Amino acid sequence: MKTFGLRSERVVLPEGVRPATLVIEGELIADILDYAAGPEDLRDVGDRVLGPGLVDCHVHMNEPGRTHWEGFETATRAAAAGGVTTLVDMPLNSIPVTTTRAAFEEKLSASREQCFVDVGFWGGVIPHNQLDLPKLAEAGVLGCKAFLVHSGIDEFPNATEADLRLAMPILRAHGLPLLAHAELDLGAPSPATNPQAYASYLASRPREWEDAAIRLLVKLSRETGCAVHIVHLSSHTAVPILRRAKEEGLPITVETCPHYLCLEAEGIPNGATHFKCAPPIRDHENREALWSALFEGVIDFIITDHSPCTPELKLRERGDFAEAWGGIASLQLGLSTVWTEARRRGADLPRLFRWLSEKPALFAGMAGKKGRIARGYDADLVLWDPDIASRVEAERLFFKHKISPYLGQDLFGRVEQTWLRGASVYDGTRHSERALGQALLHRRNAA
Repeated sequence: MKTFGLRSERVVLPEGVRPATLVIEGELIADILDYAAGPEDLRDVGDRVLGPGLVDCHVHMNEPGRTHWEGFETATRAAAAGGVTTLVDMPLNSIPVTTTRAAFEEKLSASREQCFVDVGFWGGVIPHNQLDLPKLAEAGVLGCKAFLVHSGIDEFPNATEADLRLAMPILRAHGLPLLAHAELDLGAPSPATNPQAYASYLASRPREWEDAAIRLLVKLSRETGCAVHIVHLSSHTAVPILRRAKEEGLPITVETCPHYLCLEAEGIPNGATHFKCAPPIRDHENREALWSALFEGVIDFIITDHSPCTPELKLRERGDFAEAWGGIASLQLGLSTVWTEARRRGADLPRLFRWLSEKPALFAGMAGKKGRIARGYDADLVLWDPDIASRVEAERLFFKHKISPYLGQDLFGRVEQTWLRGASVYDGTRHSERALGQALLHRRNAA
């Protein structure tokens, strides 16, 4: 079993940042020593930050079936280059969607020997698949996701309140959360006029859709006892609803995304369909209110919701927001985008890694192994310089299609190396020769 040490003046530990030496034995963090101590095989990284590998538990890898959009190999290479050591794959937009055990087994088979980081999987809740949910749980999914509005693909139809009432007690009985795309189509207050105008697209999915869906989900969680997770929150007017639910003690968790924290509607040009996502990026006031909710703890953590497609589906030539595929590609950029904004707001490194590593690991059922630098945890680590700014360039991105609203931006934080369970999977320019990632099945939070 290989043993080596990593020494840094800035190691991000649960109790704070301090100089320390990490002792890695095989795949695990065996010890955390004083800065001056360490094994014979020791690498000193100076004042660069050693943090826990990021956990991004909301990623669309699209394989099998739509690997021309993205795939396990390209997505996990991008993750490793961004300091992400654990992903959890969404049940769409693959073909078949992950709503049956057979579909899950097909996805699991497609992932083998392709993943450069560890990968878990969400199942799906759609109308009439409640009998499939126990089988998905037995197969090892970490939870199940439902849409309350059209998902964008017909093979993953939205669940009604009646569908959720059937599914949620089953999920509760198996210890799994319901993840919910929280929008209810209440009709837009005014019809879209110019499809190239971002303002028209924004008006077509008002925040009232989110707020109504979240009220319903809170009610159903209260009635069924099922844990509910709100994915990609974008509406600041839903924050008081969620705050009250948490104060009531309901098992409600909330995530948001870099694009809601780092971008704003006022800066999106007409026709710039690479900014389209659902729910939409909202205005400056909304963005600042989401940051406040994140600092307060109403929002638990941040994920990318990496949702790529082929360039043709973005309709860049037409600039048609109404018809273009919605989704932001940013898997490799979560650490730098969030840090660039968070540092301006006074966030420190421990808080940053709680948002990006510790809390998503806890939600995904991986606490005790992922998301922290602690004895006995997997040696999932990122070596990172938070003080260097660099420009986002397409040729340095590893996800399949180099389309992102962050291209050309100067972002702080450069990933220099990523270790997965003690093995280097990215050294700043190149990946490991072999894909070393494993499938993470079943929730295993330590007591």
